[in-house]
Amino acid sequence: MVANEMEGELAMAGIKEGAKWTPVDFRNPCISIDFGTTLDGRITSDVAPDEKNPFAKTVGNFCGLAGAIPDAIVKGTGLVDPQTGTALDVFGDRSVISDFSLKGQSDIVKRYVDRAHELIDIRLVPPERRRFGRVPVYADVAKESGVALIGCDAGENGSNLPALVDLGREIYTQHGLNVVNEVIDRVCARMALRLVDVAAEQGHVLQNSSIGFTGRAAISGRKPDYILEGIAERKYFENPNDRLVFVDDGLARGAALMGRCMNSLGKPKTPIGGVRGGPCIMARRIKIGK
Repeated sequence: MVANEMEGELAMAGIKEGAKWTPVDFRNPCISIDFGTTLDGRITSDVAPDEKNPFAKTVGNFCGLAGAIPDAIVKGTGLVDPQTGTALDVFGDRSVISDFSLKGQSDIVKRYVDRAHELIDIRLVPPERRRFGRVPVYADVAKESGVALIGCDAGENGSNLPALVDLGREIYTQHGLNVVNEVIDRVCARMALRLVDVAAEQGHVLQNSSIGFTGRAAISGRKPDYILEGIAERKYFENPNDRLVFVDDGLARGAALMGRCMNSLGKPKTPIGGVRGGPCIMARRIKIGK
C-alpha cells in the first residue's frame, strides 16, 4: 500500500515500548505517527473482550512529508545547508525562546502559520495517486482493503517546498529567528492535529484510543505542548494526558523490540500486546497456535 509501511510498523512498536516508561497504556486501539523527515505510522482497531481472535487490525496508514516541511522553512534563513540542512541544526531538540521574547507577536505567528498551511495538503490519499508527498503508494489497494491512507504533502509531491523556503526567508528577514522557531513549532503541531482530525473523520479516534508521536518534527521544541493543547480542545478524550504519549527514537526502539523473541515480549502483569485495560493475551495466542 505504501513504500514505508514497515517503517510505520516499527515506529508503532517503538512507541509501545517507550510508553512502558510512562503511565499511558499504549495498546490497541492506538494511533502512531512518526514525524521524521518523511511521515509514517499506522492506526489499529479495537478488539472486543470476547473476540475469538485477540489481534487488532490495521485500519489506517500515514505517509508523505513531515520534517521536510519545517526543514524547508528553516532553509530560507540561510543558516543551514540549502540541500541537507534541517531545523534541528538551528534549534536543537528544545526551544530556547521565552514567552517574553514573543510578546505581542502572536498575531504575526498565527498569520505565518496560516500561510504555511495553505501550502500543506493533508487528506485521504486519492485512489488514483501513485505518489503522495514523494512516497510511492497504492492508494487504490488501500481503499479496496478498507485501510484509510492519510497523507501529508506540500503541493503535489513537494512542489510547494520552494514556497515554504521563501516564507522562511521572509519571516527571518522581517521578524528574526525567535519567530521562525515559534512558527515552525506551531506549523508542525497543526500538521499533527490535522492528521488526527482526518483519522477522526474516518471514525478511527475512539474513546479508548491512545495516540503516540515520535520523530523530531513532533517531539522537539514546544510541539508536544501545542499538540496536547489541540487534542484537549477537540475533546476526543476525558483526560488527554492519559491518552497521549511522545517517544524519542521510535523507529530504533521498534527495531530493537521486534528483534527480540516474540514470546518474551512484556510481562503478564504489564503486557505490551493486547487491548488497553485488558489482560495479557499470551494464553489466547497459544490456544490459537495449537
